[in-house]
Amino acid sequence: MSDAVDPDRHTPQEPALGRHTDYGAERLVEGDVAADPIEQFARWLAEADARGVYEPNAMVLGTVDVDGAPSARTVLLRGVDERGFTFYTDHGSRKGRALRAHPAATLVFPWYPLHRQVIVTGEARPVPAEESDAYWAGRPRGSRIAGTASEQSHPIASREALEARFDATEARYAEVEEVPRPERWGGFRLVPRRIEFWQGRTSRLHDRLVFTRAGDGWTLERLQP
Repeated sequence: MSDAVDPDRHTPQEPALGRHTDYGAERLVEGDVAADPIEQFARWLAEADARGVYEPNAMVLGTVDVDGAPSARTVLLRGVDERGFTFYTDHGSRKGRALRAHPAATLVFPWYPLHRQVIVTGEARPVPAEESDAYWAGRPRGSRIAGTASEQSHPIASREALEARFDATEARYAEVEEVPRPERWGGFRLVPRRIEFWQGRTSRLHDRLVFTRAGDGWTLERLQP
């Protein structure tokens, strides 16, 4: 039997794998960006929202666990200011355990329709309990019930078993107006030390501007694509 590849044989995934989209002409130049990368991020986030990007606050969080294994998943950004990028999770989840073991982490905001992405690298730190309490209190009641019932990332026998846990938790708090925040649940804030703004350009000659923390300020440089 020959191992030669038949040049006329096509696989279903070939159209997707072979696609070459030439990105638009929107540019990203040093004179157009804010001196503060957090301000620049806020501009791009607002623009992504205004231009109809689905879940513009969705970001891919990359972590390394206690055994050194990398992992990535999508989470939602719930706050951003000069202190950093804040998100919430179960601290007993896979990402929560990883961040406790190795605080170094990265975020990617993939705004595909705009041919843009932002990559943030830094260190994640738990937010104060009062911040987690305030965010928890503003969640829909169903989300608070689910967050209490689910031990995130831990195995469970079936979907039916998960829904039974939800129903039992809902019944337990049926006569209670406020569902208390579980001690295991709370926020992390990624304190950035590097923020890259990426704008897709024609012929793959993309714009990449990188802010790197330097003392109390930031330095800016351009990277080749």
